[in-house]
Amino acid sequence: MQNRLFQNTLTQLKKDIKRVMGVIDDSETVIACSDELRIGNTMDNIFTVFDSSGEIRCIGGYTYKKIETFNKMEYLVFCEGDDEIAVNACVLMGVHFLTLKQYYDEKYDKNSFVKNIILDNIMPGDVVFRTRELHLTTEAKRVVYLVRINNAVENSAIDVLQNLFPDKKRDFVIRIDDHDIVVIKEFDLDVAKEKTIQLGQVIYDTLSSEEMVSISVGISTIVDTIQELAQAYRESRIALEVGKVFDTEKNIISYDNLGIGRLIYQLPTTLCELFLNEVFKKESINVLDSETIYTIQKFFENNLNVSETSRKLFVHRNTLVYRLDKIKKLTGLDLREFDDAIIFKVAMMVNKYLTSEPTRI
Repeated sequence: MQNRLFQNTLTQLKKDIKRVMGVIDDSETVIACSDELRIGNTMDNIFTVFDSSGEIRCIGGYTYKKIETFNKMEYLVFCEGDDEIAVNACVLMGVHFLTLKQYYDEKYDKNSFVKNIILDNIMPGDVVFRTRELHLTTEAKRVVYLVRINNAVENSAIDVLQNLFPDKKRDFVIRIDDHDIVVIKEFDLDVAKEKTIQLGQVIYDTLSSEEMVSISVGISTIVDTIQELAQAYRESRIALEVGKVFDTEKNIISYDNLGIGRLIYQLPTTLCELFLNEVFKKESINVLDSETIYTIQKFFENNLNVSETSRKLFVHRNTLVYRLDKIKKLTGLDLREFDDAIIFKVAMMVNKYLTSEPTRI
């Protein structure tokens, strides 16, 4: 389709610019030309003489200009001659074909269409119409996986994911920016939440082992329609942001498993600060040292059981009781009481949230 658009444009241009002009794709093949007999010809190693997009070179009586589309595909436009007319013709074709390519990708490329959906760059009323036009399934079980790579995304990482999800009719691998890649997986109707998390583990293990990169994977809930993909993408981003605050040791975080952290994340910071001021004495939460915090964490992990906690901490039971009494004196909360323990647990999470300054989505 895009080649036909290029060819139609060249046919119109050759009426005014009476020279041979054409387009070469990244396989070094002429995909459109005013001299149609040259279509399909190859030009070996032609890209090797160009260093960057926009560069113009005169080679063998022809002028070439390198253009790069927003999805990183490379093209060369060329015009017969090495004079100013040829240079200007290449500049004109470069601008025009780049616009055509972007228009084509936005209108006909499924990946670009789905990317516009998850980024909310398309009107809701247009989604159903365009979905049918591109022969996509409107209603299907889908999950969004947000893969965040700590260093810059390499094309090889995208290639690995595309090989992991080869079904381009149902699944999509989309680069968002220098650190984020989105994988949209379509599942069968009877998919269980555990299966979606297992696939997140597969993504993490595959990229970690093959690319040797540090990554995190955020997993959305299961959505039923293509229109809900924008919501699912937001969920995957929230999963990573909340996980960064409350589950720092985890690399795979599901939105379904965020628990109370998701609720805290959605609260205004002013409300969180008010809660802390009401629960604790002034600055009392900040006077707890690291040993005390560690004791509290172990106490919670062992379900408020004094004997079991003292055994895990390798301290005498009376030592643990003394520490809990100290906490009660500082905060006014007795962690051996279930209600006080809940309040303290939430307060610690709120305090951690406020000090982390996460990105709000």
